[in-house]
Amino acid sequence: MQYLLLIYDDEKRWTNMTEADMQKGMSAYNAFGEEFAGKIKAGNALQPTHTATTVRTRDGKRLTTDGPYAETKEALGGYYLIDANDLDEAIVIASKIPGALTGAIEVRPIMTFD
Repeated sequence: MQYLLLIYDDEKRWTNMTEADMQKGMSAYNAFGEEFAGKIKAGNALQPTHTATTVRTRDGKRLTTDGPYAETKEALGGYYLIDANDLDEAIVIASKIPGALTGAIEVRPIMTFD
């Protein structure tokens, strides 16, 4: 079964890091990627929330707003799409994402249609 692991963290933490801390963080993500290479189907980091555009359609008109849908302390910063045997395995994998140490990982099963 496929699961989307959504990584939420405080963006300011990353912008205030030293170069050495940034390298250490990236090394941790690289190690995670190597450990679960057979399970990870896709994954990306996202640009900061100030680069986002929110789109709505109301009464046939497109409305756009700069920024994310909602302002929160923890923002969606990236994701992994994984194959896991079940929710328990997906949770184990999610717990090993480095962002789980300072933020939160949301585990969502992918809906399949016949």
